[in-house]
Amino acid sequence: MTQPLTKVRNNQSEVEEENRSSREPQETMIKRNQENPGGSRRRRCDGIIPSRRQKPAKKYCENHPFPESKARTFGKLNRNNPKLAFVIDLRDFWRKHRKKILVTTTCLGSGLLIYKLYNAHTRNLADLERELANERHNDELIKAQMKAHFETIQMIADTTTLPHALHHLSSRIVEEINVSSVMEKLSRGKGTLVPSEKLHLWSELKILSFTRMVVTLWSVTMLSLYIRVQVNILGRHLYIDTARGLASSHLLEELDLIDREDEQKFLTSADYLATNSMPSLISHVKSAVKEVLKGKQLKDVLTTRTLEETVIRILGLFMSTGSPHHWIDYLMMPQDTTTDVSSSDATVTKFHLLITETREVLTSNEFTDVVEIALKSCTVALVEEMETQPGLATGIQLAKLLPQIEKTVPEISAVPDKNRFLQLIRDLPQVHLFFTLLYSKPL
Repeated sequence: MTQPLTKVRNNQSEVEEENRSSREPQETMIKRNQENPGGSRRRRCDGIIPSRRQKPAKKYCENHPFPESKARTFGKLNRNNPKLAFVIDLRDFWRKHRKKILVTTTCLGSGLLIYKLYNAHTRNLADLERELANERHNDELIKAQMKAHFETIQMIADTTTLPHALHHLSSRIVEEINVSSVMEKLSRGKGTLVPSEKLHLWSELKILSFTRMVVTLWSVTMLSLYIRVQVNILGRHLYIDTARGLASSHLLEELDLIDREDEQKFLTSADYLATNSMPSLISHVKSAVKEVLKGKQLKDVLTTRTLEETVIRILGLFMSTGSPHHWIDYLMMPQDTTTDVSSSDATVTKFHLLITETREVLTSNEFTDVVEIALKSCTVALVEEMETQPGLATGIQLAKLLPQIEKTVPEISAVPDKNRFLQLIRDLPQVHLFFTLLYSKPL
């Protein structure tokens, strides 16, 4: 019995020795950790080294404070260096509120950027509106200046150019259509002329009276419109050339302005009708008068309506006979092919350019419409003027109407201030609109 007990005891002592030997490294490790707590960053507070899969603790736990040596060093630095303490506090504050700070900074930066962009956009809009306002002001100023210049041009046409041309025109019509000589023959031949001679003189007086009336009416109307076309084209060229010269850095003397000689030559071309075209014009109008009046006798009774229709028929027949726009050749000289604007000849002067542009205006459909309206309005005014004389309203014989025609014709070619027909043409809305568009037409 003693031998087994001894064997058991030996076994127990062996176990205790093994346990003691196994505890000695653990106690040594715990003691080492207590003596040097910060010796290993991988050791936990209980002294057990964590496995590789387990992440080390980021912070010291409450049971394992800073090492005493480091705590004393940190406390000494913290007490002796306030700036470092502020930096540490700032770092801790940044770690704690970093996301909020980033979000806030991003929002503030975005807001500031949007504000800058909005402010720049608003400033650009304000500058643009200011520029537009300046442009509108300049446009209104230019329009006012052009309107004043346009009115001045119309006044020049009425007071300077047209009176001279009308005086020359009326004298030429009287020279070419001598009605007074026929009336003197009839007056002197009372009781001495045979019926055939008397009838011939009355027929001649009828044709000459209507021819003179229609020629005067057509010539005054067309000459008034033609001169207005001239002065508006010339005035527009002068105004635009001067404006370009003032806007550029060049002197006005260096610009290609219209020469004074070309200007005078262009304006005096309005006398072409009275000087060169009058015989041909009278001949063609006389043919139209004979065609319309061939069925009318001296004893026929005419009313205001009949007289108006007769004059309109004569004008219509004259305007429609021949090639389209053939009547332009009575107003201005025939177009010279050597002065065509499309040619590259350097000898083409401003005068030729103005003449070519004038012909283009006269051949336009808009000017043809204006001519028809003006001629019809002047015909109505002529009949109304003759209606003031006794007898025409109720009807009058053609022979008795001829002296009244001779009394009314001089009023058609009177001076502009006393000329009802010229004022009527000037005040027509279609005429005013046409010349306004002509003056404002760009070069």
